[in-house]
Amino acid sequence: MEQEQKDEKQNTELEQNQREQPVPVFSKALVIGFVGGILWSFVGSIAYVLNFSSVSAATFVLRSWIQEEWTSGWMGEFIGILAVGILSLGTAIIYFSLLKKAKGLAPAILFGVALWFLIFYLFNPVFSAVPEFDQFESNTIVTTLCLFILYGTFVGYSISYEYLENNQSSQNAPN
Repeated sequence: MEQEQKDEKQNTELEQNQREQPVPVFSKALVIGFVGGILWSFVGSIAYVLNFSSVSAATFVLRSWIQEEWTSGWMGEFIGILAVGILSLGTAIIYFSLLKKAKGLAPAILFGVALWFLIFYLFNPVFSAVPEFDQFESNTIVTTLCLFILYGTFVGYSISYEYLENNQSSQNAPN
């Protein structure tokens, strides 16, 4: 009986002294990218429903290639939001590769502006369901630009923070 209690006490002490294996920063960056894509495309869909914008996630991702009636409904928006989350993994990889060491909000904000410019201006011909840039109303331009700035800030700053925090803690760890 005493031996069992000692063994149990030793196991508890050992469990308490064990460290959890840290999640790699790259994996965290992918999660941040996916969550950011889902979150901000959802907010963009709400802006679309409230007529702040004439484009939504489904407009970009689905309606440019699939011209079915269901893409205009809630199911199309839902699938469009998920697709943006998946595509956002690529954006997170790009930010992680190029700007993970950046400090502050400015690089993340500029990243969001650059993404907006790339998607709405340069890659516009790829998205046939999206009107030409000069045909957008000012509400759409302002709303989408603000959403991309928020998306870039969320994804970029979070990735940079995780990277810098991980490097700082690994440098301070006892050897």
